[in-house]
Amino acid sequence: MYPTIKDNADYTAMINQRHYDRITGLIADAKAKGGEIVTINPANEDFSQQEHRKIPPTIILNATDDMQVMQEEIFGPVLPVRTVPSVDAAIAEINARPRPLALYYFGEDNAESEALLERTHSGGVTINDVIFHFAMDDLPFGGVGPSGMGAYHGHRGFVEFSHEKAIYRQISAELLAMLRPPYGAAFRKQMAARLKP
Repeated sequence: MYPTIKDNADYTAMINQRHYDRITGLIADAKAKGGEIVTINPANEDFSQQEHRKIPPTIILNATDDMQVMQEEIFGPVLPVRTVPSVDAAIAEINARPRPLALYYFGEDNAESEALLERTHSGGVTINDVIFHFAMDDLPFGGVGPSGMGAYHGHRGFVEFSHEKAIYRQISAELLAMLRPPYGAAFRKQMAARLKP
């Protein structure tokens, strides 16, 4: 998709130097902790000195929990990869962590995708792609637990970001009086009528 990256106007850059340094720091930290770094750089371009703050797509294989890239949101072209022996192990790993904002499944096995949907919790799910659940205006978008509360988009967004003012007007004191102790014969008669099977 990107035969060149460095001067390619279609390939986005980090918004500022601080975030560029943060992402390159995540990659360096993962490498120092034993991660295998795979840089996707088809034109073999030199990214060491550049004005655009571009980082080529980077895969971190053998990512471990002690790596910073596994402890914070990335927001950059970096994908840490972990391997697990089975779908059950993947589900157990997902459930052992804070609930994610999004969950993505790639595969053609309906039993696997259904197991993932039924046995995990997340803000939203896209199957065989990423982010499209966010792009659908008729689907609620939002987190659950640590990834956020509530949802927006369409009608849900209107409800989420609106405030309904609750107003209650009490009925007249005479009618209300029979609901307060001491309970008289009229109250007991009303209650007896409502408690009949």
